[in-house]
Amino acid sequence: MLYVVATPIGNLGDITLRALDTLRECDLIAAEDTRYTGRLLQHYEIHKPLISLHDHNEIARTPELLERLKQGIRIALVTDAGTPILSDPGFRLVRACREAGIACTVLPGASAITAAVAGSGLPPMPFSFHGFLPVKSGRRANALATAVAADGSTVFFESPHRLVKTLAQLAADCPEARVCVARELTKHFEEYRNGSPAELFAHYSAHPPKGEITLVIAAPARKSDLASEETV
Repeated sequence: MLYVVATPIGNLGDITLRALDTLRECDLIAAEDTRYTGRLLQHYEIHKPLISLHDHNEIARTPELLERLKQGIRIALVTDAGTPILSDPGFRLVRACREAGIACTVLPGASAITAAVAGSGLPPMPFSFHGFLPVKSGRRANALATAVAADGSTVFFESPHRLVKTLAQLAADCPEARVCVARELTKHFEEYRNGSPAELFAHYSAHPPKGEITLVIAAPARKSDLASEETV
């Protein structure tokens, strides 16, 4: 059995009881960063062997882990934070398990994606998640334009070093977009900051952001949207 285990995105108290039981009972833990996961295990006094599974070795390591699973080894898959697979390693391993008929189950838990959507105050349904925004300016501009034109909300991860540039691009190309910067979710300096692209650009230009950032973008509000909200 492969267990896909969600871990906290910041606050260690957000891990589930089922996740802790699974980490204690499994035979091996496949982790994106064994040092980072080691600190989590130490906090909960869990002692299990660790093996790395990250973007740079997943292709090579998947056959090895698949063979261990066929031998009856119980493996827990974790990433540095949140739910594995979603913009994190593990997709190839899960796909290989499905193709080989090996049992695989997901233990749900913390996710910056759903936390950002729920706390943003922007339309929650429908929403789509697109991982990290492209680094190249042309592709990033296209991704942002598509997000603003979409129905509902679009969620991206963004680097704090690129956030100001992204907001500047939004302010120039889509000035009426609705935006929420969700930063350091579940941590001590958690922040949800809403505003227009220009307002957020001005704020983060004066206060350079730090930490992990989830960006929620929605189209400009329409009169029909406001009217329907007033009737709720």
